[in-house]
Amino acid sequence: MSDQPLVARRRALKILGGAPMLPIGAAAASLAGGMTAMEAAFAAAPRRKAGAAFTSATFTGMAAPSLDNPATMATTTVGSSIKVSYSDDSAQEYALAYQPFFVTGDMLPDGKGGKVLAGGYYDIHNRAIMDTSVPGKTRQFFSDCPDGSSLLTVRGARVPGVKGNTVFAVVQFEYTTRDQANGDMYGMLPSPIAVITLDQDPKTGKLTPVRYHNVDTSSVNGLWITCGASLSPWNTHLSSEEYEPDAVKAATDKRLRGFSQNLYGDADRANPYHYGHLPEVTVHADGTGSIRKHYCLGRISHELVQVMPDERTVLMGDDATNGGLFMFIADRPRDLSSGKLYVAKWHQTSGTGPGAATLSWIALGSATSDEIRKLVDSGIKVSDIMDVKTKDPADSAYTRILIDGKPNWVKVAPGQEKAAAFLETHRYAALVGGSLGFTKMEGTTVNIADRKAYSAISRIESSMLAGNAANAGDIRVEGPYSGAVYELNLRGAQTDHAGARIDSEWVPVDMAPVPALVSEDLGGGPRKAQDALGNFANPDKVATPDNLKFSESLRTLFVGEDSNTHVNNFLWAYNVDTKQLSRVLSCPAGAESTGLHAVDEINGWTYIMSNFQHPGDWEAGLHDKVKAQLDPLVRANYKDRFGAAVGYLTATPAAIRLGKRA
Repeated sequence: MSDQPLVARRRALKILGGAPMLPIGAAAASLAGGMTAMEAAFAAAPRRKAGAAFTSATFTGMAAPSLDNPATMATTTVGSSIKVSYSDDSAQEYALAYQPFFVTGDMLPDGKGGKVLAGGYYDIHNRAIMDTSVPGKTRQFFSDCPDGSSLLTVRGARVPGVKGNTVFAVVQFEYTTRDQANGDMYGMLPSPIAVITLDQDPKTGKLTPVRYHNVDTSSVNGLWITCGASLSPWNTHLSSEEYEPDAVKAATDKRLRGFSQNLYGDADRANPYHYGHLPEVTVHADGTGSIRKHYCLGRISHELVQVMPDERTVLMGDDATNGGLFMFIADRPRDLSSGKLYVAKWHQTSGTGPGAATLSWIALGSATSDEIRKLVDSGIKVSDIMDVKTKDPADSAYTRILIDGKPNWVKVAPGQEKAAAFLETHRYAALVGGSLGFTKMEGTTVNIADRKAYSAISRIESSMLAGNAANAGDIRVEGPYSGAVYELNLRGAQTDHAGARIDSEWVPVDMAPVPALVSEDLGGGPRKAQDALGNFANPDKVATPDNLKFSESLRTLFVGEDSNTHVNNFLWAYNVDTKQLSRVLSCPAGAESTGLHAVDEINGWTYIMSNFQHPGDWEAGLHDKVKAQLDPLVRANYKDRFGAAVGYLTATPAAIRLGKRA
């Protein structure tokens, strides 16, 4: 295609007052005169009138990739489109595409004239952590598991190398799967987190990395298994630390000891109570970032948090077996350093399928981050906080609870209720009557206009199932194993179990599944039957939902999968008005969809941040039918399975520009 028709087309778009500059399919066949089929369709379509406003957007889904074209199963594949409608009844449909910033293990500019390893690991002294597992092949560890991402701007930003608009992405790296000798490295390394300076092309919206800055996490004792993330209303990146190390087992915890050795050079040094909290990253105008860790939001398996529009109420997913639904209400807006912590009580109204319930709330206590961290730094031990036994002491002073599917008998030490609430949160929340029966409660997001939250349960199993040994009693549902997304209505004028007013207008009061987002296990049960490709769950429905993000402009809930029942994991778009579910992206086989962030507008452009992690993580049974064909392709695409992509869903050759909403 010659440059002239494209230039003319862009000039026409500008004249039309900001009509969306969306993709022309790069692979579309050329027509006479140098125009592609998509450009010809654009030229023939009704034009948006000056002043016409954006009214709605509808996604058209793609088919799941198959072995008819193995290459599509071994990389990020996009065959979806978006139709944008306007108030003058005009509309235009455009193809979507995936645009990676980098693959981990790439070398990127450090802003100082050198290069830095994307996803690279560093110890407490900011020295590279080296993989020496294969003699003669020593190299710096880098992650194959990018996860939570935020896209943002900072007033007055100035970074050398930016020619257009300065935009920043914060990206965290959850873990690395293996060393070069294929040894298990899950949780053994301190999670890196980086600020990437992006050059936004004002004409096309394309984002190009110009600087990679690794955030110094030494002041917060390093980071532990950073999973999902969200952008706060005050423009900071809210990270996570999931699967908090159990202080009762710390002395023999292989992962904690390996983590400590790699972070400090001393397997005994890491304190389990420094991990399982909420890290917050602030991006600065020069493209650097700083971090602090909040110790007052409960020490749980933080998957990600969602701050409500009041800028005080925080709803928290808890990716655990015998996990809970937690809420924090900050004392002051835009400041998570002090506040009150609550746990939900599930009052079941239906046990059919994923079940449904009304919710009430139990206050666990109030604290500041500083006072809880001082307890940790002073050397407080679990034995100072509570007595925990793993065998029945036959003593009525102890209360039986369930932790990670197993019984504990606990008794809080006199005067240690606050320490118990904020450092032994799972045990204390169960002790005081919270519904600690959820499994793998993952993504959480909010639909502000409708005052609804959404929460993903990745797998409905064990502690959620009636009659299971891990079941704590409140939640007694049927499934499905491959999970569901729940909708939670948000209300004010609520009181806690003690009768005290809850100081928020954004309190979840009930919880029920979204019908279109309930998975469908093949064979009617967990991994009972497979289709010809190997899927254990219907590939045309969501399975094991994980990442969730809601776009207010698009009225769309985006759902990313972390599935042991789909051969390829997918990114879905669910329109909450039309109830239409569309598959919009397919990850490489064996990879998990991560890093979701629905960005309604940055300098007029719209983006859906999307990463994936651990491509080619072959699971016995699930991938048996495809592994032989796909393994060499995945290895060729992603650094022998050591790399994974960070990027965004967009249009091509220009990003999405919705314009002013009606």
